[in-house]
Amino acid sequence: MVQRMSDSFYKRWVLEFVVFTCGALVMTYEIIGSRILSPFLGASTYIWTSLIGVILASLSVGYWLGGRIADRRPDVKYLALIILVASGLISLTALTKEVLLSMIAGLPAGLEVKTLIAALLLFAPASVCLGFVTPFAVRLRMTSVATTGQTVGRLYALSTVGSIVGTFAAGFFLIPFVGSVRTLYLIAATLLGLSLLLAPLVVSKPAITSIVLLIFGVAATEGNSYLLRRQSEVYDFDTEYSRVQVFRSTDPETGKPIRALATDPYFVQSAMFLDDEEPVLEYSRFYHLIGHFNPNFRHSLVIGGAGYSFPKEYLGSYPDATLDVVEIDPQMTAVAREFFRLKDDTRLNIIHEDGRMFINRADSGKYDAILMDAFGSLFSVPAHLTTIEAVNHLNRILTDDGVIIFNLGSAITGPASGFLQAELATYRQAFPHVYLFKVNSDYPDEKLQNLIIVASRSSKAPSVVQPNFPHSPISTNAADSTTISLLSKLYTLPLPQTHPVLTDDLAPVEHYNSTAQNIYLKTR
Repeated sequence: MVQRMSDSFYKRWVLEFVVFTCGALVMTYEIIGSRILSPFLGASTYIWTSLIGVILASLSVGYWLGGRIADRRPDVKYLALIILVASGLISLTALTKEVLLSMIAGLPAGLEVKTLIAALLLFAPASVCLGFVTPFAVRLRMTSVATTGQTVGRLYALSTVGSIVGTFAAGFFLIPFVGSVRTLYLIAATLLGLSLLLAPLVVSKPAITSIVLLIFGVAATEGNSYLLRRQSEVYDFDTEYSRVQVFRSTDPETGKPIRALATDPYFVQSAMFLDDEEPVLEYSRFYHLIGHFNPNFRHSLVIGGAGYSFPKEYLGSYPDATLDVVEIDPQMTAVAREFFRLKDDTRLNIIHEDGRMFINRADSGKYDAILMDAFGSLFSVPAHLTTIEAVNHLNRILTDDGVIIFNLGSAITGPASGFLQAELATYRQAFPHVYLFKVNSDYPDEKLQNLIIVASRSSKAPSVVQPNFPHSPISTNAADSTTISLLSKLYTLPLPQTHPVLTDDLAPVEHYNSTAQNIYLKTR
């Protein structure tokens, strides 16, 4: 005789609770996946594309297999076993992610391929098992052909509502307050509990294995984090917007100890010397060109705070000036206060808001200078801050002699230069004077590197030539030696104008940057 789950009130609601909860856990697992991969592969669109595509494909396989197996063995114990296996696989993800992702990151392949392999190895197996749940539950609940539609509709609706709850829980609570890795433990433990709820008296090898994997996963990950904090001062944070790592290192130029902040595996977003306030990252020195392009500046805006390296330097260098900093992530500011000596100052106003939303509503003519330092993952500027609509707003909120200094990552020439070419075209459409500076003069033009765009709103552009650049439009009159050194990095060779202006409708910034990143990863 075919075994069935009882139609008792208790058993019915237990099964529906399991369907709802598994629906929530699937979406939580998918969203957490981006934070698990980001320290090794970044947080680009490719991560989301691979995760969503692989998990949807895995769920589809699970639906198909789950329906077939449920018809052959419609027993609640088998459903409990499948959920138990999913718990074990997620625990295995927590246990092996560091090793697997390190190996994948080192593969001689493009970022698209690496993210796809990572999603397949780490997230597909458990997702297939979770795909079993709803069709299996439908079969267990089926008592009459006359109510088939009602049963299927109810259970799939419960699963979908669970997915909605899981999505909001992951984004609004679990990631910022629990953390991505600990959420993996929570998912695995919850699935283990659901399995025991369905078949409480079943003790089996899969159950013991799942429990052991969960214990080892928690112990290995927490133990590794503890050792990193104690030995290397490495701190790993999940915020609402990114996964942040703060660590102690040594500056390769000076040999002095530094503390750095990174949100991706290849580039440092902020750094400071532990024993003085000198700037660590060379590109930040170019922000001091505000005094050359607009000597009368008093009120400036920085978009992108991160470790607040330059805002601190600005306040120390210009005692009569004030500064607004727009930083989207409040927890990033908290990290800067704890690890990067950020202190309150009456001349510093911090606004926690998306940079584009802020400039859309900011008052016209408010700022003498705007310093752009907003980065996402892997040297990529958020696309909505790069478009002609955004640049027009930046132009609008500047004073008549206002200047923008924009730090970006790109090559100058070659296949990795698409973002620079498009951004120059965009700024040239909005500003009468646009200049390009090369932070590292010895880098070849085709190499991915820090570059500085300076866009001046002034109708009186500097016109006296530099000694070393007879065709340069920038004056060095009355400039100090530091400013002259920075101005000497002006790029004066002609650049092709082959890329279209970026718009809110079409801004393939991540495509340009992924091309540059793939070239960088192959040649570094």
